Amino acid sequence: MNLTAYHAKYLAYDLTKQAPPGAADQLSMSLFDASVDLNPHQIEAAMFALQSPLSEGAILADEVGLGKTIEAGIVLCQKWAERKRRLIIICPASIRQQWANELSEKFNLPATVIDAKSHRNLRRDGHALPLEQKAVVILSYHYAAKLQDELRHIAWDLVVIDEAHKLRNAYRPSNRIGQALRWGTEGRKKLLLTATPLQNSLMELYGLTSFIDENIFGDPNAFRAKYVNVSGDISGLRQRLATFCKRTLRKQVLEYVRYTQRRAVTQPFCPTDAEQALYDAISKFLQREDSYAIPARQRHLTVLILRKLLASSSHAIAGTLATLRQRLIDLRDGAESENDWTDEIITAEEIEEDLLDEWATNEDETSALPVVIEPARLRSEIDELADLTAMARAIGTDTKSKALLTALDIGFAEQARMGAGRKALIFTESRRTQDYLYAFLDSNGYAGQIVTFSGTNSGPRTAEIYEQWVEENASSGRATGSRAIDLRSALIDEFRDNASIMIATEAAAEGVNLQFCSQVINYDLPWNPQRIEQRIGRCHRYGQTHDVIVINFLNERNDADRRVHALLTEKFNLFNGVFGASDDVLGSIESGVDFEKRILAIYQDCRTPAEIIAAFDALQAELDEQIKSRMDDTRKALLEHFDEDVHARLRLRLENARQQLDRVGRTFWDLTRLVLQDRARFDGEALTFDLIEPPTPAIHKGRYHLISRNAAGQRPAGDHGYFLYRLSHPLGERVIEQAKASETPVAELQFDISAHPGRVAIVEALKGRCGWLTLRRLSVAAFETEEYLLFSAIDDAGRSIDQEACTKLFGVAATVLDTVDLPAGMATRLDAEADQHIRATLNRSLEANNRHFAIARERLEQWAEDKIFAAEKALKDTKEQIKTLRREARQAATLEEEHGFQTRIQELERRQRKQRQDIFTQEDEIADKRDELIAGLQKRLQRGQSSESLFTIRWSVV
Repeated sequence: MNLTAYHAKYLAYDLTKQAPPGAADQLSMSLFDASVDLNPHQIEAAMFALQSPLSEGAILADEVGLGKTIEAGIVLCQKWAERKRRLIIICPASIRQQWANELSEKFNLPATVIDAKSHRNLRRDGHALPLEQKAVVILSYHYAAKLQDELRHIAWDLVVIDEAHKLRNAYRPSNRIGQALRWGTEGRKKLLLTATPLQNSLMELYGLTSFIDENIFGDPNAFRAKYVNVSGDISGLRQRLATFCKRTLRKQVLEYVRYTQRRAVTQPFCPTDAEQALYDAISKFLQREDSYAIPARQRHLTVLILRKLLASSSHAIAGTLATLRQRLIDLRDGAESENDWTDEIITAEEIEEDLLDEWATNEDETSALPVVIEPARLRSEIDELADLTAMARAIGTDTKSKALLTALDIGFAEQARMGAGRKALIFTESRRTQDYLYAFLDSNGYAGQIVTFSGTNSGPRTAEIYEQWVEENASSGRATGSRAIDLRSALIDEFRDNASIMIATEAAAEGVNLQFCSQVINYDLPWNPQRIEQRIGRCHRYGQTHDVIVINFLNERNDADRRVHALLTEKFNLFNGVFGASDDVLGSIESGVDFEKRILAIYQDCRTPAEIIAAFDALQAELDEQIKSRMDDTRKALLEHFDEDVHARLRLRLENARQQLDRVGRTFWDLTRLVLQDRARFDGEALTFDLIEPPTPAIHKGRYHLISRNAAGQRPAGDHGYFLYRLSHPLGERVIEQAKASETPVAELQFDISAHPGRVAIVEALKGRCGWLTLRRLSVAAFETEEYLLFSAIDDAGRSIDQEACTKLFGVAATVLDTVDLPAGMATRLDAEADQHIRATLNRSLEANNRHFAIARERLEQWAEDKIFAAEKALKDTKEQIKTLRREARQAATLEEEHGFQTRIQELERRQRKQRQDIFTQEDEIADKRDELIAGLQKRLQRGQSSESLFTIRWSVV
């Protein structure tokens, strides 16, 4: 296509204009720059998050595996394209670098992880506000809370909160981290990401909502009175949530997203008599209530740890028994450590700390009384632990580890049949078991094929992998300088590129994406269903191309183990099917800790097979009831929008997005060819060009490939002269700037529709005609800045040419014939035409912004009603209490009893009078607050506008 400088200027402004919220081309720049597969539900979610310029934020609550990170990335990319660069992500510490990598690789967004060390270094280097970066800032929850003052000081354009369900209780004063983050981000637009916005209580929704904006609902009492009580208005709550909370279900997008299956394999093993004897002896020891070795203050927690290690391996339990024995020796010798040995074991073994914290907080502190030591009994227990340790160490190679070899053979054979890579992710709950399995597999056919992943990631082999990775990535931009973060990346890369097996502790269960692996082996099976789902979710997730094999071990000599396995398989459906455990089922048991406690109680209390069967039957019946509970129905009623037209709507969204992307891609390619025609060699078939003469020293020579969904991620390994070409690439930005600065004096352009490769009927109708055309850029400053490109055109017969025809005209090649003078009369006519188009555009913009204003005003009116409702409800409750007490006073048996009732009635009557007075005061205060907020909105609605002429031409069509 033969482009002119006039085409270039128009197209450059068109590519980068800020479209109004909800416009079809609102996400053009961000979607084009993203190296991601195009899925319509993700585009729709991003549009939803950006739909209202007055919203303080949104909750994206898609089910697990639908790519909420991609949705947030699109929103961040759009903000960046709009030059809104104060962007921050707050997430669990374990996934900070994952976020940075995703933003860099998929969206070309610069991102920086800031921790205590980097923060100190930035301060030392003279940065007064280290959080002010020319990049997306990424912080952990804990560190963001610590920096709450600095956080509040910066006017963030967007705050993204990942795993936002951690903030369900942020409204409670006792929630220290939630309160700190709420204060630090107050008044900033937020995007909350969570697959489980609601588990056991509607108050969790209130907590998340109030974190976004405390002026959506009233106070907790108002919310509880209106929605949580028995007669709660669920449909009303749903309507209010629908404006800022969006949830897509996996089954709604099966037409667009390919999900692979989970395929369960049970690997049975039969312990030897020596192993069974060890199990029975330690179980008997753990069932004793009067043991010195197990501290009374954290008895249940300690027993849980020992049960986990006993099920893991004889090596794990042997080391812990030795630690227990040493503690008793110290106790005997009067030299007991002040350290909490339970915490030491949790740290040493890397048992899941977060969940065990929940156990620890619920322990009965009254049991922490001084223990009277009987020397003879203490000596006996020390000897008993020595015997148990010796029994464990005498086992040598566990039967279970031999079964692991069989399991790996089965898994690898199945992967070969499927054409999947030979990869296995083995999970254990013990560091000692991890070390044992590494040595065992290394000496049984897998030498040089194993990598370990843990919380500490220590050891000579790990250090070797790290050093090699740092050297290879020194110039790639992937190395962050943080050893802990880079070590995680190095180990994952080693597993992907070289090793066949990764042996991981729970440190790998969160925040690690391993879609390249399709085999998960639960060497130790946790009792917490959510923990299992997290493990499998490392591999069975969005982007997995093969079925995922899930292998679980089953102890054939343990009745309780059999029933736990059956519960996790049948009730929670963790191991089979497309989706695994549903959010609803996992949500019905809240954190999973209570379930673990019930399982532990059965192991501890039941002595016979009959007792075990009865206890598990009771637990199963209870689970059935919980899973079918009202909360399940409430969750569906509130969050699952089963729109009959959902598939048609998503299909339309996908088609529109593809059309926009095709248009943007073609436009950007044509523009680049025009601007760089003397500096590069172009290959139109491959959509690549070789940049021979860079326009600035900061831009590199080399081969540039126009980014597309097909080309994404195809960069040849080690080819440092290969670049993905995007709008946000420095070269792309330079091309746009140069095109905008093109010289475009008044000239005559001849558009050649006859030579155009496709048929454009609206332009063909102009063939043989000529006239004048002007292009103006209108900028409207309302709630957000909106930009419009407005053509005004007239033919020589005085007929106006509409906007669509002008747009299509500039899709046709043209030749610049000569500069010409614009007649004064025609200039006046074009100005009048342009003014008319500007007025019409301003009216449409005003209508759209008035709709946003009306929605925001309605939200504030509802907030005011909530506050007043709560006050009236409190008064009503007091009246009911007085009525009840008067009835009870009339039935009092004695004068003393009646006097007590009368005293309480008098107190309530005083409260009632005060509440009546307070209602009037509160109504005035609430009305003033509402009016103040509405006035603020009206002030923002006051519009500023400006327009500039980009060029004027004399046109003809041949």
